[in-house]
Amino acid sequence: MGCAHDHHQGQGSPAGPGWRRALWIALFINAGMFAAELIAGAAADSAALLADSLDFFGDAATYAISLAVAGMALAWRARAALAKGLSILAIGGFVLATALWRAFNGADPHAPTMGAVAAVAFAANLYVAFLLYRHREGDANMRSVWLCTRNDVIGNAAVGAAALGVFGTGSAAPDLVVAAIMAGLGLWSGVEIVRRAVGELRLAKRAPALAAE
Repeated sequence: MGCAHDHHQGQGSPAGPGWRRALWIALFINAGMFAAELIAGAAADSAALLADSLDFFGDAATYAISLAVAGMALAWRARAALAKGLSILAIGGFVLATALWRAFNGADPHAPTMGAVAAVAFAANLYVAFLLYRHREGDANMRSVWLCTRNDVIGNAAVGAAALGVFGTGSAAPDLVVAAIMAGLGLWSGVEIVRRAVGELRLAKRAPALAAE
């Protein structure tokens, strides 16, 4: 049952112990992977790894914000989701601009590093997705957390595919294409989160009693 309609603080609600525990684990994993991929992306000259590292950073911030607002009124959770949606849009725009810049200025990504880091990141995000799968439905805040996690798993697989493409073709094109696709996925998810959060803010204004839950 979605937490927007659930008056109990059970495992499936934002303030439930299962939800909080999963978010804390996800926060530490994503913060660590952000640092690792940022360094590896710079070393491998990979736009796709850079895109993935920024995604990890955005997700770590997402989990931290979600923990901060867990159990608060609907209006506050919706505001947090709105902020996260806007940040995802900003990250997606930055990644897209980076990919375009590299396309025009040249890049020489290192396929073995890309593949190795992508494999580790995929395993880490698959575990996080397993933890958060049961919490994928609910208000915009919970939904945004699940979308971020789902996007990470897809993104890691895409980076691995880009590494194979770079290795097989000797061209930077697969790396740049994957970075652009990941940026597009982030932009799409950001729009969905913002749309849902705005709807919940309107609902909270119409129903003060619901907003105080």
